[in-house]
Amino acid sequence: MLYHFHEVNRALINPLVNWSGAAAQMLASADNWFARVPGMGRMAAGYELFYRLGKDYEKPEFGISHVTAHGREAAVVEERVLETPFCDLVHFRRLSDDPVALAELRADPVVLVVAPLSGHHATLLRDTVSTLLREHDVYVTDWIDARMVPLAHGGFGLDDYVALMRRFMRHLGAADLHVMSVCQPTVPVLAAVSLMASAGEATPRSLVLMGGPIDARKCPTRVNDLATTKPFSWFQTNVVFDVPPNYPGKGRKVYPGFLQHAGFVAMNPSRHFSAHWDFYRDLLRGDLEDAAAHRRFYDEYNAVLDMPAEFYLDTIRVVFQEHLLPRGRWRVAGEPVRPGDIRDTALLTIEGELDDISGLGQTRAAHELCSGIDPARRHHIEVAGAGHYGIFSGRRWRERVYQEVRGFIRGEG
Repeated sequence: MLYHFHEVNRALINPLVNWSGAAAQMLASADNWFARVPGMGRMAAGYELFYRLGKDYEKPEFGISHVTAHGREAAVVEERVLETPFCDLVHFRRLSDDPVALAELRADPVVLVVAPLSGHHATLLRDTVSTLLREHDVYVTDWIDARMVPLAHGGFGLDDYVALMRRFMRHLGAADLHVMSVCQPTVPVLAAVSLMASAGEATPRSLVLMGGPIDARKCPTRVNDLATTKPFSWFQTNVVFDVPPNYPGKGRKVYPGFLQHAGFVAMNPSRHFSAHWDFYRDLLRGDLEDAAAHRRFYDEYNAVLDMPAEFYLDTIRVVFQEHLLPRGRWRVAGEPVRPGDIRDTALLTIEGELDDISGLGQTRAAHELCSGIDPARRHHIEVAGAGHYGIFSGRRWRERVYQEVRGFIRGEG
């Protein structure tokens, strides 16, 4: 009933939230003489803060319309090349009228970026994608909000996730594909490549695993502690709810996005409180640049999706409680997951020194599991001073990590 109560509360408060947004816009307008009355600026700032704390945040757009590739401007068009009930495969096609530039674009390595299904939308990797597009042909997994998926499409568990990754890799041609997995999907992606190798199929040319819980026993974080200090039954009872009837996925069991968002904030509440207080002060001072930066960040951060309950509970059990992958005990659809069978795929693992979600050593553990890969084709990077997001977004990603990834992909280990 928690999800239903949340929706009722949202419906009740929405009129006040929308009114506050309209009032903030009116009072902040330079064309409104009333806005020049003393005290109106403070009132407008308060209304906008209330509006942003209470409003619904829709899925953001990638918004990548052009990129500088090989020193030339290229247009970028999003294409959904495969659509499935729970995830679409999106291609960022780069276009140019210059035949020479077009030939260079077509010769670039093909990269599949597997975005995490862990609360936020794939647009969280906007910086990752836009940077890669300089010299790569990029595809991204775009996850669907589970509350929008009708029950008729059935469930979606961890085994289904692995199968979907295999399907996407086959569709793109695994033998000429480079795969980059960010955070949560490092586990199912490694499983998918392992199963492909065990079955004698072509595997990707390279595999980049970034900040993921390959072996969550190493250097456990608060995320790991939560998963291990609560019994599995606690998660079934306390975080899984039915989608209310006002969504296409009515009746589907999910881990709701609003609960995930509450968990994100609870990890560092003082930081978020300070950010919102600074936003209020920026509005009072007229610091429009910093206020706009705040809006951009929280437009992304506050936009969350519901996760299928089957997948979430499978992940808690397989990855964080039973550690089946590093223990060599994981079976997907009855087939054993054997990373040691991978031979023809180069491996790069990347970790942030200050990562408080996937601790140091959790991703690097893939090297011990992938013993069949020539050591000369296995590499690891620890990014000094970087937290979880810093290894795939922001200055450190663009100025350091990307250069390492680019060189690795072109050298294939």
